[in-house]
Amino acid sequence: MKIFKYLAVLGLAATMAACASSKESEMAPKQDIVGVAVSAGSFNTLVAAVQQAGLVSTLTSNGPFTVFAPTDEAFAKIPKDKLDALLADKAALTDVLTYHVIAGKVMAADVSAGVVKTLEGSDITITTDNGVMVNNAKVIKTDVMASNGVIHVIDTVLMPN
Repeated sequence: MKIFKYLAVLGLAATMAACASSKESEMAPKQDIVGVAVSAGSFNTLVAAVQQAGLVSTLTSNGPFTVFAPTDEAFAKIPKDKLDALLADKAALTDVLTYHVIAGKVMAADVSAGVVKTLEGSDITITTDNGVMVNNAKVIKTDVMASNGVIHVIDTVLMPN
């Protein structure tokens, strides 16, 4: 619960800062990646995992980051015992979560097929033949803007090798 209060304060601070700034920055997103994920309501498992792994400070920092964010439905595809084990293993959880993040802000219009290095250190493969795929995950929503990057919503949790 403490983290949700922190996120609420962070969101309020971001809103106040945006209100006091120039017209150009008023058009910029007011919430960071974690705040956007919390507000969306469809990333509850992802947010809980980010908190469990201690990655909130990373994903609220300046970035920019591109996050391939699995929905709650994507996490529900993982058998409960395996998901519980992953959530209990901070090192493995950190690896899985940072495997969903790349440095820089990559908008959908700029995506091209190829191999990209993740913050975890391994590569992901992006294909564009039948819609955009990241490894075996389909991108189901693009360009969800945050103050420190962009989120692309995916339908499957990515697992590093």
